Amino acid sequence: MPEVNRQVVLRRRPVGMVTEDCFEVVAAPLPALGPGEALLQVHYVGIDPTIRGWIDERGNYMAPVAIGEAVRANGVGVVVATNGPDEYPLGAAFMALTGWQEYRVLVPNEDPPVTRLPEGMDLTGPLNVGGHIGVTALIGVTEVAKPRAGETFVVSAAASGVGAIAGQIAKILGARVVGIAGSPEKCAWVVDELGFDACIDYKREDVRARLKELCPKGVDVFFDNVGGELLDTVLTRIARKGRVVLCGDISTYNLDVAPPPLANHRYLMGRSATMGGFNTLDYWERYFDAADQLATWVAEGRVKHREHVLDGIEQCGPGLVRLFEGDHLGKLVVRLVASGSER
Repeated sequence: MPEVNRQVVLRRRPVGMVTEDCFEVVAAPLPALGPGEALLQVHYVGIDPTIRGWIDERGNYMAPVAIGEAVRANGVGVVVATNGPDEYPLGAAFMALTGWQEYRVLVPNEDPPVTRLPEGMDLTGPLNVGGHIGVTALIGVTEVAKPRAGETFVVSAAASGVGAIAGQIAKILGARVVGIAGSPEKCAWVVDELGFDACIDYKREDVRARLKELCPKGVDVFFDNVGGELLDTVLTRIARKGRVVLCGDISTYNLDVAPPPLANHRYLMGRSATMGGFNTLDYWERYFDAADQLATWVAEGRVKHREHVLDGIEQCGPGLVRLFEGDHLGKLVVRLVASGSER
């Protein structure tokens, strides 16, 4: 049994752009297990945009992480010790809000609940297509956007975990899909590997002009993960009866002032279009059905995914910085257990 638990704790709250010195790696003692509890060795943790909200003093849909506390994050791991063999069997794998740490104590009847993974499942899957990332994409597309065959579906952050999957689901439903991403490599990946019809490099191309060229009849659905100026630009091309689905707002997460107001929301009224957000937690009763559907599409080769893996707990803070710099392709995760020693 280990004697210490290395954690990445919040050293200071970011002001503006998150930086590596907001975090510190510390060694904490492992608590003794109480009745029904188990010790989870964390193998992978996710690097997600929502973490930026959790480390802000305002929080978001959950309370803010306290200074000196392990940074909240989704993770997956394997039970290495247990006083709760019925709920948490030795050797079983679980997905939970593990935080950025090497070990996490599981307690009986957790809320939010932890999820046991099927035997033999790839441990990175639940942090990407097989977990909240994939389920968010599926719910956002099928329950909120509801694209119809032949419609034009535009998705921002198209090479991100959610964006890449959302675009592929829209293709399955018969839409014509245009991605927006931040490099030639990312645009090539979503078109050549994921099957999008086109992709706009927002850093090197005139987005408004390219949208006019690629979406001559307008944008029927905009699945937005970015917000800010990009959202305002796409609003000028929204089609009559179009839908804007607000899934993320990554362009504003690091602002230390209020973001500028949208100047083009009037297009929604003039074109009888709608714009609204959603939270996957509102649909969590559909989690297992959604995960099963995604697993089927993955097995059939209709949904592809990619993980960008960083090694070592020391990479958690730098990984979050990389996320907001766009220096990754696919879902960004950190591996805490040496490759080859996973179950």
